[in-house]
Amino acid sequence: MTRSRTTLTKVPAVTLFFWILKIAATTLGETGGDALSMSMNLGYLVATVIFAGMFLAVLTAQIRVKTFHPLLYWGTIIATTTVGTTMADFADRSLGLGYAGGSAILLVLLGASLFTWQHACGSLSVDSIRNPKAERYYWVTILFSQTLGTALGDWTADSAGLGYRGGAVLFGALLLGVIAAYHWTRLSRTLLFWTAFVLTRPLGAVLGDFLDKPLASGGLALSRFTASGVLFGFILVCLLCFRQTAAEEAH
Repeated sequence: MTRSRTTLTKVPAVTLFFWILKIAATTLGETGGDALSMSMNLGYLVATVIFAGMFLAVLTAQIRVKTFHPLLYWGTIIATTTVGTTMADFADRSLGLGYAGGSAILLVLLGASLFTWQHACGSLSVDSIRNPKAERYYWVTILFSQTLGTALGDWTADSAGLGYRGGAVLFGALLLGVIAAYHWTRLSRTLLFWTAFVLTRPLGAVLGDFLDKPLASGGLALSRFTASGVLFGFILVCLLCFRQTAAEEAH
């Protein structure tokens, strides 16, 4: 029996290409967020307001479209990483919550989002996102995960003393563990997906900080604008040159 078009979702199929773009987008979120809040001296609050407005604009467009559009989808992902960066920095630094406190609060919010989504829709699988209600939960969950990832990355690199390289090695190793669990265990694929999704954000955070932080702090001291431009160009070229298909509902 031929599968109907209604089985297609509005999110991409989870492939290696998906994860490459996700890491690039999260790294861009860190450099882009820091460029606006730090390099342009707008501060975390003003930068958060600007990025939140951008996020709401692209999210509205993403929810309104009827089919999967790669450029729009990844534009929304990038919007969550930038606003997540400045929002986490505002909470951790401006409000004085600290990296550990901010991470703990965001972890609770992420857990609450996942619990509410499961209770309301019956599934956390990205393959089941076929209506606005599920999609709203999906994007709220992503926003919390991106913000949490920023706080975790900063906590690991700074408070835990691992530095940006050490943080990248740690989160890279944890992702390899998720990959191993995917291939050699029967753990829930949905659980493994969201674990990997959360872990790619702090990985991107420490990679972004490694690119643009001063040499004395363990970074490469690259221009945040240059790094952001290169990352954005890489993502755009990938999307224009390589076809990305929508995920399908599992039956």
